[in-house]
Parts: sequence; structure tokens; C-alpha cells
Amino acid sequence: MSRPGNPGREARRGISAENVAAISAAVTCVTVVGIGLSLSIPLLSIELERRGASSTLIGLNTAVAGLASIGTVPFVPRLAARIGVAPLLCLALVVGAASLALFPLVPGIAPWFPLRFVFSATLGALFVLSEYWINAAAPPERRGLVMGIYATVLAAGFAVGPLLLALVGTEGWAPYVTGAALMLTGGLPIVLARGLSPTIEPGSGLGIRAYLQFAPGALAAALAYGAVETGIFAILPLYGLRLGYDAQGAAGLVSLVALGNVLFQIPFGWLADRLDRSAVLLGASLAGAAGSALIPLAAGNPLAFGLLLLVWGGIAGTLYTVGLTMLGDRTPASDLAGANAAFVVFYNVGLMLGPPLIGGGLDLVPPHGFALALLALFLAFTGWLAATERAAARS
Repeated sequence: MSRPGNPGREARRGISAENVAAISAAVTCVTVVGIGLSLSIPLLSIELERRGASSTLIGLNTAVAGLASIGTVPFVPRLAARIGVAPLLCLALVVGAASLALFPLVPGIAPWFPLRFVFSATLGALFVLSEYWINAAAPPERRGLVMGIYATVLAAGFAVGPLLLALVGTEGWAPYVTGAALMLTGGLPIVLARGLSPTIEPGSGLGIRAYLQFAPGALAAALAYGAVETGIFAILPLYGLRLGYDAQGAAGLVSLVALGNVLFQIPFGWLADRLDRSAVLLGASLAGAAGSALIPLAAGNPLAFGLLLLVWGGIAGTLYTVGLTMLGDRTPASDLAGANAAFVVFYNVGLMLGPPLIGGGLDLVPPHGFALALLALFLAFTGWLAATERAAARS
């Protein structure tokens, strides 16, 4: 169970220099990769459209990312146990950079599907191992704050990618070389801190059903966040258009949610170190449900709507941070790598479910079905979390 308040002697001493170095290396690696990833997603969509692909085909190619993670991530801890966490991170960076650089060289559209699968599989491995490294290195009494810092830096990195793409352009070699170079740069801190990387014991790790017994709320948080985050980013601009915003204004609504995501991670991580973490997660989910219910009421007032999106989007983003913190609390250290892999799998399942569910809500009940679908998702997660925490308390 998560521990509220009363930090122990280790917490009062603070995080050791070795832990700071290890956490910094993993955070730097995944942040640089995040910049490259946020640069590559719009870049690949634009290039596919330039080659004549339909929107449906572009959507299917993008969805390959979720399938690749679900299909390959469960095997990452086993492979890392054989060759080591740091070597596998470096290998994933090299393969990811090479596959990204290959996209402009591969003719046609069909070969982009297996290439996208390889590229996305390397990204899944990078996130699983980096988050495992951070979770393993963070002292339990500071885990929420560390995860909040990680999520904040990662969110900022994701915001940098599109800006960088605007600078280097979307044509020619420059954007692909830039993305590949960023991924390779992410390997430098891993090489420097390779002696501090955690070890995964061969034969450790359990099935997803076992991880659901350890931390059902944490894994459900990953699924809920995957559905909510992707649904917001994909469907909120369409909702804005239905409300009468122009294309630029509708896209700007997403920026407010992203800004809130950056601002709220550290405060909620700090809060999760001082209160029961399941209570913080439950509160964030209830706040997400309340914000969803308020959207139709605020939508007619641009100032109120913008402030609501900032706060609501920020609180919704904390599901991932607090859920990942809870995962570290509830899972034995020997199984943490496998649990992190399960966390990423659940996130990707949510990523694939969210847009069609929320988009379907928008079509069924225009225009406010967007908010109603999100309200249903938050309430479903709240009910699941409350039920599983009550059952855990009884047992």
C-alpha cells in the first residue's frame, strides 16, 4: 500500500547523489526521445498525405504504433534481463534512429507499415526501460515528486518537437536527420550512467493478470489516461470546430490542455508523497469527471472555457504520474520491470480505444457528446478504482 505522510530517515536525508545521477540519465534519455517522437508523428502524417494516402490510411498507419507496443513491450523485460537495461536502451535508440532515417528512402506507402512497426517497437522499449529505471531509483518517500518532475520534463519535450519541426521544415532530409540525431543524443546520458542502471534478474516477471492483482488501480489509470489523453488531442479540435471556432482557435484549445499537463505534474506528485496515493488518484479522477460535466456549461464563454481546459487538462494528465507512482509502491522490486511493461501495454490499449469512443460520442450527441463521453470514461475509472481499493483494504 502507498504510505501517506511521515517520511522516514531516508527521505529526510534526501535522494542520494547516485540516485540523482541515475534518474537524471533516464529522464534526459526519454525526454530527448520525446522531442524526436513529437517531431516525427506530424512529420510522417504530412509525408503520407504528400504521397497520396487518405486520412483513413494515415490513421491506420499511426495506429500501428499502438499495435507495436502491445505486441512487443511484454518481451522487453525478458530481453533486458539477458543483455542489460543500459545496453538494450542504447540498442533501441540506434534502431529507432535508423528506422526514422529510412522513412524518406522507402518508396510508396505499404512498406511504411512494417517500418512504422519497428520504429514504434523501439519507442515502446525506450519508455518501458526508462520509466522502470526512474521508478527503481526513486526513493519511495520521494517517488511522487520524482515522477512529477519526469512527467513535466517529458511534457515539455513533447511541446518542443512540433516547434522544432516548424524550424527545420517538413520536406527533404532535414527533419528526419534531426529526429534521428535527437534519438542518438539520448544515448549519451545512458552511456555515462551505465554503471548505475538497475538489473533485471533472469526469470523474474509475471503475467498481466498477476500485475492486476498487485496494482489494479495503477494499471487502470494507465488505460484511462491513454484513452482520455489521445481522445482529447484527437477530438477536442473537432469539438472546437463544432462550437464555431476557426481551425487555428480549435487547435489552440489543445495547447491549453498541454500547458495544464506541464503545470500540474509536480504539484500532484508532491501531494502524492504526503497523502495516500490512491486517494490522490481518486481525487484527480473525480476532478476530471467534474471538469467534463462543466465543459458544456463553459463552452459558450471563451475565457471560462480556456481556464477550464487548462485546469481540467492538467488534472487529467496526473492520472499517469500518480498511477506510475502507485505502481512502484504496490509491485515487488523484482517484478517492477514487468509491471512497467504492463503499464505501457494498458496505456496503448487506452490509446486505441479513446479516439473512437470520444469521437463516437461527438457524433451521437452533437456537439457536447465529446464532454459526455469523457465524463463516462472518468466515472468508469472512478468506480473501478474505488471498488478495487475497497477490496484491497478488506483483504
